[in-house]
Amino acid sequence: MKSFPKLALAAVLATGTAGVALVAPAVAKEKPKTAEAGLQLSPAVIKVAKPAQDAVQANNPAVAEPAVAAVEAVATTEGDKYVAAVLRYQLESQKARASQAANPRAVVDESLQARPLDVLIANPNTPANVRGAYAARRGEISYNARQYPQAIQYFTQARTLGFTDGNLDLMIVKAKVDGGDIAGGSADLERVVAAASTGGAKAPVEYYRYAIGRSNKAHLVPQTVSWMNRYLAAYPTNGQTWYEVLATYGFSQDATARLDNPQKIDLFRLMRAAGGLQDQYFYIEYAQKAQNAGLPLEAQAVLREGLANGKIPAGNSEAKAMQVELTRSIAAEGSLASLETKAAAAANGQLAGQTADAYLSQGTWAKAAGLYRTALTKGGVDADTINTRLGIALARSGDKAGALAAFALVKGNPRADIATFWTTWLNASGTAPAA
Repeated sequence: MKSFPKLALAAVLATGTAGVALVAPAVAKEKPKTAEAGLQLSPAVIKVAKPAQDAVQANNPAVAEPAVAAVEAVATTEGDKYVAAVLRYQLESQKARASQAANPRAVVDESLQARPLDVLIANPNTPANVRGAYAARRGEISYNARQYPQAIQYFTQARTLGFTDGNLDLMIVKAKVDGGDIAGGSADLERVVAAASTGGAKAPVEYYRYAIGRSNKAHLVPQTVSWMNRYLAAYPTNGQTWYEVLATYGFSQDATARLDNPQKIDLFRLMRAAGGLQDQYFYIEYAQKAQNAGLPLEAQAVLREGLANGKIPAGNSEAKAMQVELTRSIAAEGSLASLETKAAAAANGQLAGQTADAYLSQGTWAKAAGLYRTALTKGGVDADTINTRLGIALARSGDKAGALAAFALVKGNPRADIATFWTTWLNASGTAPAA
């Protein structure tokens, strides 16, 4: 029945009826009390309200229904209407709970609770300290009915009235997002996250996951990537966080971006550096892509790491077959020194970039960085790819400032996104990852 946790209104309801004299007056012709002294109740309501209250408190709907209806029928003053609404809301809440208990999977009609809540929100006799809680509950009913604009109106009114339930701001976010205003909901959630991230505290991971999931589902790529980087910055040392974010961005069925294999390799490199390779599928996929790209030493290192930490089971036949093939490929590789000489004399930077890729895959960071710079100087290469990998080489060598400068030069997406993820990691870690 609920999409949000039930609001704790038991105390509110108790407060709502506290001090209401639902007993016959000592003198039958006594005038109604003034607003200053208490509720203005008509004699007709005073006569029937006490039996109705007793039936409601006894949780006896069969007796309470006609008794509450009798109160509603004779209610004339604002005080009468207040008492009638409190009793009706209590009764309808009891009936809804009973219905749900009888059939937990059934959809419970909450609309009958809306009418008395509307009266209570507007009634001048409703105590100021509970009016906001009534508005919040009314917003919850509207939300569950998918009446999102109304839900936002009531939730906002509850906040204005001073209601301070910790979930209220999130309810407004969710109502906006589910109502189609993803940008507005995201902006509100940014404020919630900022408020929750003060004094060394962190916003819960669920906040970030919700924002990423809904933005990604709506194909709002810049907004999704922005939330991903916030999540990574908040939880930079948690490998699971990197796994979730980078898998969602580039490897899942509904991935944020469609990456080619070279781009996936650079994303795998970050996942590995940040401790985000969490299962054998990603280890083997990474190794296969590196092998297919002509980077056997990197593929071998990835497989060995996965086997050593137990992510790849020792008996994995696919990993064994790849190791045999990679051993052959590595044995057949020649020296890169001659390629360096040719790259320096080449008319463009393509050979320098290819040679740099080989050095990068081997972990020879300084040579890789130098050749990437040569490639950029000579031209004829994709600058975004070269700057991404120059940034990776510099990051791995410990040159944080140089790496950040290289990543900042990457402009076209999806490589610019990949560069921002590397930047977030580098800013959060402050050191180069282990080779």
